[in-house]
Order: sequence, then C-alpha cells, then structure tokens
Amino acid sequence: MSDVKRKIIHVDMDAFYASVEQRDFPELRGKALAVGGSPDGRGVVATASYEARKFGVRSAMSSRVALQLCPHLIFTRPRFDVYKDVSTKIRAIFNRYTDLIEPLSLDEAYLDVTQDKQGIGSAIEIAKAIKLAIQEELGLTASAGVSTNKFIAKIASDFNKPDGLTFIGPSKITSFLEQLPIEKFFGVGKVTAQKMKGYGIHIGLDLKQLSEHELMRKFGKSGKFFYHMVRGDDNRPVKPNRISKSIGIEDTFATDILERSEMITEFRLLCEKLEKRLSGKSKEGRTVTIKIKFSDFTQITRSKTSTYYISSSDDMLALVLELFAKADTEEKRVRLLGVSLSNFYDADLEKLSNPQLRLF
Repeated sequence: MSDVKRKIIHVDMDAFYASVEQRDFPELRGKALAVGGSPDGRGVVATASYEARKFGVRSAMSSRVALQLCPHLIFTRPRFDVYKDVSTKIRAIFNRYTDLIEPLSLDEAYLDVTQDKQGIGSAIEIAKAIKLAIQEELGLTASAGVSTNKFIAKIASDFNKPDGLTFIGPSKITSFLEQLPIEKFFGVGKVTAQKMKGYGIHIGLDLKQLSEHELMRKFGKSGKFFYHMVRGDDNRPVKPNRISKSIGIEDTFATDILERSEMITEFRLLCEKLEKRLSGKSKEGRTVTIKIKFSDFTQITRSKTSTYYISSSDDMLALVLELFAKADTEEKRVRLLGVSLSNFYDADLEKLSNPQLRLF
C-alpha cells in the first residue's frame, strides 16, 4: 500500500432540520425551535435549534422535558420530503469534488478527496469551498472536519460547531487525542463514558495507558476499537455504498392492545424473531430501538446503546424492557410494536489490529 496520506473530510450540517425550518420560515429565525414533539408534551424532539440548545434541549428528548427546560420552545412538524430534497442538493455539491462519498444520514457524510476531481489538492480548501457553496446556494451552514482518516475527521467536525472547520494533521493527532475528554470520542456514549471514568479514564492519555487486552476485558469487542481510536489508527475506506444501518422487525395487530403485559409478550416474540434474522446475517449491534405506534397513528421511538455488542434475544429484550418501562402507554391503545438493532460491529475495524496507515 502507498504511504500517501489519505485526505478525508467529514461534513455535518448544523442543526439540519431546524436550520431548514428557520431558513424557510423567517418568523422562526433566532427562536428556540424544536422539530418534532408537540406543545402538549407528547412525542420527542428530532432536532433542536441552537437557540433551544442553549437551554439544554436536545434531540431524542421528550417534549415534556424540553418544555420544562425551555417554556417558550416552539414546536414544528418535520417535513422529511423537504429535508431529503435539500440532502440531495448537498450531495450534488459533494459530487463536484469527489465520487467517494459515504453518507451516514441525510445531514452528514464522509468524503475521500485524496484525488479530487478538480485537482485542487488541498482538503482544507475543498472543505472551505463545500461550506461556502452550501451557504450561498442553500442558505445553510455546515461544519467540517479534515484529517487523514474517518475517525479523526468525524471528531474534528464536531469540535467547533456551528459553522466550524477543524483540521487535525498527522503531527497534531497524538497530542490532540491524548488531551481530548473521553466523552468527546466518537463511539463513546454517556454510559460508556461514565464507566470509563469509574476506571479513572477521563482523557485520551488515561485510556492510552491500558493495553488492548485490558480494554477488551473491560469493554468487550469495543475495547479493541477504543485501543486503536486513541492512537489515531483507522484504515476504514470511504464506502460510497453503505450497508444497512439497522435491522428491525415490527408487527401491526389486528386488534389494538391496551395491557402492558400483552405488549411485553409481543416485544419478547419480536426479539426472538429478530435474533433469527440477525443470525442469518451474522450481525451484532450495540443500539436497540423500540417503536410504539398508537391507535391514533402517533408514534414514539426510544433507543439505548449497550456497552458491548449483542445479538441474542435475551440481551435485546433486557434493553427493550428498560426502554419500555420509561414509555408512557397508560390508557393508550397500541396498534404496532417494533424492535430494531443498529450500531453494528464493523468488520473493517479488524483491520485496525494490523494498521497499514500510521498517523504518527
């Protein structure tokens, strides 16, 4: 393999859904806005504007809690057809510079610009051009991270939001990661961060003191990823055709159900069916999501991420029941239940155990 360093950009739109709404409806600009949820406290927030985030409002937060934090919060219904259209236009801007684009969702993507189509040569200049085009043509802002691999680029894009541009070159990676708070590492959720702090791991340098074996003993397969991420090792290529991000199963009932005991029974059956589906695909994941649709066709979703990879029905059901215990279904008739698993173990990470592309 060539020793040429790759040039990777991670582009992440700033408060995407909320920013589109504020762009299209001037009366919402500068206001604390939540896309999704409702003023009666039902549902959850899909995206919050930066004005709302100042009060602590976050995505996946219940409307009830969001209102407690920000009583003057404005709610608006999501317009997914509009967001998809804008996302397509953003993708077209990316395509001016490279065909190696790996979308992660409607509002973020990895770009490999090692050999860019316009011969610019500088990933930083390309990131600037992309940000400018998005702002001038679409009236939105994006943040970008630039580095030599996907992992570092993603961390960089979140480092100076909104409208940020952060470059972390090879000579800076080691010191940057050693001083980075552990909760800032991509892939370390709140639960894992708390567990790490229990072991005295607060920054990257603390994490670096543990061997790969010790980390795998404490965190399972994720330990292997943690060992290499803190060293900046990541050979994963930018994949234009991403595999499915989640695998799920759901059931719509002939007659709405009201009793929570019946719902638990249904969730158990769904987990058993999902285990069979996963075994056929040799998949293990960390994030379980439940979906509950009511008789009035409103629905809620709840997700929880495990500290280790799972695929058995028992492991999934444990998380499902934990999520379900917090879901308000009292006196509500349910017409559909669903369970899905995502955040899959990436076989490409196995390559990190024998990295070809060293960053320092």
